[in-house]
Amino acid sequence: MPHYETIIGLETHIQLNTKSKIFCSCKADSWGDPPNTNICPVCTGQPGVLPIPNKAVIEKGILLAAAMNSDLRTVSFFDRKNYFYPDLPKGYQITQYDMAIGKGGYMDIPTTNGETRRVGIEKLHLEEDAGKTIHKPNRRLLDFNRCGVPLIEMVTGPDLRSADEAAEYLTRLRQLLRWIGISEAEMEKGHLRCDANVSIRPVGVTILNPKTEIKNLNSIEHVREAIEVEVKRQIKAVEAGEKIESWTLDWDEDTQTLSKMRSKETEADYRYFREPDLLPVRFDEEEKTAILAKLPELPLARQARFEEEYNLPEYNAQVLTSERALSEYFESTVQAYAGKAKLHKIARQVSNWIMNDVLALLNEKELSAEELQLTPQHLATIITLVDEETINTATGKDLLLKVEASGKSPLSIVEEEGLAQVSDREVIRDICAQVITENPGQVAQYQAGKKGLIGWFIGQVMAKTQGKADPQGARQTLQELLEE
Repeated sequence: MPHYETIIGLETHIQLNTKSKIFCSCKADSWGDPPNTNICPVCTGQPGVLPIPNKAVIEKGILLAAAMNSDLRTVSFFDRKNYFYPDLPKGYQITQYDMAIGKGGYMDIPTTNGETRRVGIEKLHLEEDAGKTIHKPNRRLLDFNRCGVPLIEMVTGPDLRSADEAAEYLTRLRQLLRWIGISEAEMEKGHLRCDANVSIRPVGVTILNPKTEIKNLNSIEHVREAIEVEVKRQIKAVEAGEKIESWTLDWDEDTQTLSKMRSKETEADYRYFREPDLLPVRFDEEEKTAILAKLPELPLARQARFEEEYNLPEYNAQVLTSERALSEYFESTVQAYAGKAKLHKIARQVSNWIMNDVLALLNEKELSAEELQLTPQHLATIITLVDEETINTATGKDLLLKVEASGKSPLSIVEEEGLAQVSDREVIRDICAQVITENPGQVAQYQAGKKGLIGWFIGQVMAKTQGKADPQGARQTLQELLEE
């Protein structure tokens, strides 16, 4: 049996987060709205209407092309792609073909063996979405709300080699789209849709064999599962002497099975020609510079900088750059933190607080970092109070929750609730002596060798001080008294 290599290319449709559609003023995002309520004569293809390009769509296309390392065309064209489906009211789709806004490009993704896979981009163009067909017994229902919603279609080369790599590419792409602020990229809501082209070949062979296209993949995990099922099917078919045909396949997530939909179309089937109702898209260097000034430092570049500038472990830097808002929250907290001379130590402390406590708060409240009442300045103040032993760590963690719940400053809560730590050695010694006097049985057990009881004694001290005692000071004092 030969060993097989999997060849995967992904086609993604990215819904841009503009307020209006690409060629008319209808509301773009109609998720959850009643059918056929966000439509007009333009997006439903009525006779005599003319499309007008949405400037925001062009700008977002330029941002993604730049982020994907594509060459930007200062002059691009819209074209007509002709096909006849019930949910395409005009009988054609306005898209871009040979002179799209972006040419080429790539995205680098990490692989499981620690290497980097460069995924080439073969197509990156603007287009309008079609409507939605809802299949019912003996009839079809049509919802045209999605007609004219602005999309970017992006097609990779046959560069991915496993279902895991395909999932990693989509994860990185979703992160990038949200990072540069051009799409919500929620697959469950159709903001990011993916079709997978899959073929196999014996290891060492360089030709590309016929591929199948898998549709209706509405999550990254479904993309992974469907590819794995199709690869197994193709290997089984080839080893049985069967020929792989270029079919379009439908993925059923409930049964985890694939079924044939139709034979795959070719470009010749679409009879592309220039859209006669739209002028070329043009922008000069000044306009290009103004648009690209909005492009932030990208995720992988920021992760690398965090590792170098702040001496963070790779895992910490990766988590902190998983979302743009979180990475900015981290840097703002570091900058607000007192004692900036020891930058690496500060960054590590802030990183630990965010990863252990702030992320738990974000997950519980289902918030993003920019929505927190616990501002970076508040978090920096809490960490400083703990470092200066004004409060202990446990009180600091509790204070974090109180600040988020109330929106008050940490210092005002510490003052109002009397949370300042009891660190006076004589006061702590008196409380420790009282605990020892009140618990002779536990003292005898400790002195008989049950040293683990020190934690119990510390707990009693913390209870008497309402959690305000310095735990380390209490431990040291208790050990001294118990050993006497």
